[in-house]
Amino acid sequence: MGRPLPVGSTLGILGGGQLGRMTAMAARRLGYHTVVLDPDPAGPGAQVADRHIKARLDDTAAMRALADVADVVTYEFENVNADAVEALEALVPVHPSSAVLRVSQHRIREKTTVAGLGAPVPPFRSAATADQLADALSVLSFPLIMKTATGGYDGKGQAVVRDRGGAFSAFERLKPGTDSLIVERLVDIETEISIICARNLAGDVVLFPPAENHHRRGILDVSTAPAGVSAGVAGRAAAIVRTIADGLRLVGLLTVEMFVDRDGQVLVNELAPRPHNSGHHTIEAAAVSQFEQLVRVMADLPLGDTDMARPAAMANLLGDLWGPGGEPPDFARMLAVPGVHLHLYGKEEARPGRKMGHLTAVADTVDEARARVLSARGDGDRGGSL
Repeated sequence: MGRPLPVGSTLGILGGGQLGRMTAMAARRLGYHTVVLDPDPAGPGAQVADRHIKARLDDTAAMRALADVADVVTYEFENVNADAVEALEALVPVHPSSAVLRVSQHRIREKTTVAGLGAPVPPFRSAATADQLADALSVLSFPLIMKTATGGYDGKGQAVVRDRGGAFSAFERLKPGTDSLIVERLVDIETEISIICARNLAGDVVLFPPAENHHRRGILDVSTAPAGVSAGVAGRAAAIVRTIADGLRLVGLLTVEMFVDRDGQVLVNELAPRPHNSGHHTIEAAAVSQFEQLVRVMADLPLGDTDMARPAAMANLLGDLWGPGGEPPDFARMLAVPGVHLHLYGKEEARPGRKMGHLTAVADTVDEARARVLSARGDGDRGGSL
């Protein structure tokens, strides 16, 4: 470890969503100032940062302005212009690096890089043309999942296909939005897990226990931790994450999303070089949250303890819960459930599928924690989760 960043220094954050907001809150608790670069002056991050720079995330002049006031910079999501981040690196340290960002921004580059590091991935091919799709279909067996190589999140920009005709139809629908598609063998999934790790300048790595993730309509719905997987699966997943973090020479935070198939094989799905929705429970359940861990890496402070005091669960609050006129749900009722914590992101407009906040709970068992957040969200009233 080098010389820690003095208290009172300024951390820059590219992006002003909820992840930037919670990172800024963790920074303030450790005595650091924050500056957020984001187009929305009323966004979640701008509401809590010490300073806001209103600009697009590919604005090079704004990047220089950020470098003038920030001692170190991070980003809160992957849709940041990598060329602009690379130029920013010449002026101020950026963690994770633009090289890591480029890997995570392109699914084919991501899978190729991960496989090259020796980590297991589902069988895949790239398809930039119809002929390349035909070649992919000649070596991959159905069912398949096709995704845009760039863009797309929360289930967008992808399609499950079960025959040749469906594959070519999906290609025609998805290809206009990207340079190429990734075509993957659809995994027979037992469960989905994620592990968040932090790696500092000295190469030290800490991992949070794996979280088990459940999606609805392509959006993360509920996460529980620790994941209900065997010690062997958890160990293999942790080894994969360490391999990737070291191979990428990561400095910062990295989330590795993984599939566990019905044979117990662990396969890497996606990388996110930032805090992650599936790690929100760490605020209440871990000795040091994922957000504080990122601040510690940025400030070159000792990495924190990732042990969980008790099992935990997180449930997203989507805009679907708000009324047709924007009426919010009954937060008092949610908070009446024992052990439940409410986190709202300060977003003004509620839209279906938009993440407006989340609930967390800790309990003696994972099942009890999950039951608490689902009860608080009112899932029983609707006969199921969103």
